[in-house]
Amino acid sequence: MDMKNYKLLAERLDALPNGFPATDDGAELRLLAKLFSPEEALLTSKLRMTKETARQIAERTGGEYKEVRRMLKSMAKRGLIKIGKGKGGLAYGLMPFAIGIYEMQWNSIDQEFAELFEDYYQKAFGQAVIIQPQFHRVLPVNETIRKDMEIHPYESAAAVIESSKAWGVVDCLCRKQKALIGDPCDHPLDVCMIMNETPGAFDQSPDIRALTKDEAMATLHRAAEAGLVHSVMNNQEGLWYICNCCTCSCGILRGISKFGIANVIAKSAFVNQVDEDLCVPCEFCVDACQFDAITINEVAVVDENKCIGCGVCVIHCPEGALSMVRRPTEEIKDPPLSEEEWLERRAIERGLDMEVVR
Repeated sequence: MDMKNYKLLAERLDALPNGFPATDDGAELRLLAKLFSPEEALLTSKLRMTKETARQIAERTGGEYKEVRRMLKSMAKRGLIKIGKGKGGLAYGLMPFAIGIYEMQWNSIDQEFAELFEDYYQKAFGQAVIIQPQFHRVLPVNETIRKDMEIHPYESAAAVIESSKAWGVVDCLCRKQKALIGDPCDHPLDVCMIMNETPGAFDQSPDIRALTKDEAMATLHRAAEAGLVHSVMNNQEGLWYICNCCTCSCGILRGISKFGIANVIAKSAFVNQVDEDLCVPCEFCVDACQFDAITINEVAVVDENKCIGCGVCVIHCPEGALSMVRRPTEEIKDPPLSEEEWLERRAIERGLDMEVVR
């Protein structure tokens, strides 16, 4: 197969702030070839991040309008490009590979794609997750934070759910991918949560199971009880999903277990604190921590450098000896305000010009 068009698309995706690093043997091209036809790859390589109508894209790229529109609609339906309302009708735009194209394959992933992704992940994905600001940010389990602690809305998973008007859940793509390559984990599958500002947004969805707010809260608690870490996009406004992650399957948290990248995910503003008078060395917290941040030395001892502030250990402490407290002010890095600011910061880190990128 001629990979020329896939190389053009790969280069275009890598020119986005998110990044899509190349490999020595073309693993990224084989991955794209699974998703796009050669013609689709060429058209997508010419798309902008700013959405345009099919007619605008056809005129700008020199394509035949009806064929361009057909390809755009097909790719949008398959989660390969963005779609939304624009001036003059439906508009389409370029979507990054991660977070973006890959995550949108949760309902169509098969063994071949899972294997192609794993091949690419092992060879290059570590290069993408080390760039700042990070893709994801940790949110603590809400009830683990001490009552006298100040909590900003963007620091609370419960607040993200409370502020939304519609809630849904889908199966975790990362656990499906690992299972398809023969390396499943025991954590629950149906805990990837999606929110929307429009009431009833998921009621008619064939792919997303709609939840009530109470059911969404229950899903959040069920994930925490299973030892999963709440994480969201690494900005303050417009949070629309909550991933419930593990180091055994999550593409991002595997950066810690697979590549040893300590700052692969932005820590929460909180850190675990031990009440030594209440602590008995039962080691439940040690077992619950996915990050090797707790050891036992007569009582539990927290390595604050390794603690990401998820609070999972707290809810597994039978003595109530653990709680989450705010880190010192100088250690707290406020996340970008918006996704746009996140893109701009990441572009600067990678030496990209956002005016060209768009």
